[in-house]
Amino acid sequence: MRIKSALAAAAIVAMAAACGSGGGGGDAAEPAKSGGEPVKLNFLSLAWQKESVAANKEIVEAWNKANPNIQVTYVQGSWDNVNDQLVTSFEGGDAPDVIHDDSPALSGFASRGYLLDLKDKLPAELKSDIPQSAWDTVTFDDGKGNQGVYGVPFLQESQVIIANKKLLDAAKVRVPTADAPWTWDEFAEVSKKLTKGETFGVAWPMKSPVNKTLNLALNFNGTFFQTGADGKTTVKVGPEEKQVLQRIHDQLYKDKSADPSALGMGTADPLPGFFAGKYALLPVGVYLRQQVVEQAPDGFEWVTLPPLKGETTNQGAVSQTLSVSADSKHPDESIKFMSFFLNGPNQAKLAKGDWLLPTSQKAAADPSMTTKENGWDIATASAKDLVVAPFLKVNGFDEWKSKVATPTLQQYFANKISLDDAAKQLVEEGNKVLERYSR
Repeated sequence: MRIKSALAAAAIVAMAAACGSGGGGGDAAEPAKSGGEPVKLNFLSLAWQKESVAANKEIVEAWNKANPNIQVTYVQGSWDNVNDQLVTSFEGGDAPDVIHDDSPALSGFASRGYLLDLKDKLPAELKSDIPQSAWDTVTFDDGKGNQGVYGVPFLQESQVIIANKKLLDAAKVRVPTADAPWTWDEFAEVSKKLTKGETFGVAWPMKSPVNKTLNLALNFNGTFFQTGADGKTTVKVGPEEKQVLQRIHDQLYKDKSADPSALGMGTADPLPGFFAGKYALLPVGVYLRQQVVEQAPDGFEWVTLPPLKGETTNQGAVSQTLSVSADSKHPDESIKFMSFFLNGPNQAKLAKGDWLLPTSQKAAADPSMTTKENGWDIATASAKDLVVAPFLKVNGFDEWKSKVATPTLQQYFANKISLDDAAKQLVEEGNKVLERYSR
């Protein structure tokens, strides 16, 4: 999921200011009676794009207007260091009532008792509107052997391909559809065909290679982690996990259809080259469509192509989530607000604001989510390919990712080590990290 910079200090100040007022009056089980003080809730939002912030505030305003006895204060947070900030507020007893985060963060918070288990507390309409594959991303062990639901998943990201339409048309290649996507083999052949003169078929920005490659590895049933009968999790890099790694490497050094100079780029960095015709295809997250719309020169034609197919079109999913603090003085009111905030029409607004995929099936059917304009039809259809990312459940994944996987994959894609050496490093060094978390 995207993490954009904002002033972390400002987020701390904002959080402290909003949360310092306490929970307000009223009993935890019911809103304030007529004539009394309204229940006051603090909602920490990590929305950062202009459209997304506006959608968040609009929904909060609509709630406050319709619910005078339960008033919500919008608190603007930042993805930068938010989890460290939350730990401080949890331990200080002044955490926001309703918290926006992403699913990988929930596991640690759940095991430490910071979040309310929502499993038996959510309205049936909300539960049934969101598919089980999305609920799986927020289901974690509470540290005592019990499985709980610690957030409501509402936005997800898939990997699609953004393509230069003029170059596709000139090469006379088959344009894939949601029902008939390119296979990885076909993608390799098309990339070679599009590589001409100063143009590379594809750019793979791999400054942060781990989530992209691990999520795509599910195309070939690659999980990268396995749990033994003893409950111990270890790193696994076998034939299934190697498929995507090898295929990207082949495009770089065997087919020479991918530009090695793009490897050190962040996700959006290849866009100027894409607009200039240096790259024909960009495998990226669906949200990048917004920057294409905003930055493309006049007359530039582009299309969104569906996810690639290996054995399947499965991709790993991470969700943006809303959770309730375990220490909230008003958990019932928080759940009521959260359920309103994440209903179908509101999720459609939030997804449009963030250029991501709603988990709500009602939202996904909204005409704004299925229009061909800016590739929304292809983007929304790709939600069916999302399954829970295996690494989401792995204790120690973040350290493995930063200290082992990122540098190892960067070395491999830079052609400095072999795939077998990369696999050995990922497993041996990775298991040392995971061992510490299993004690």
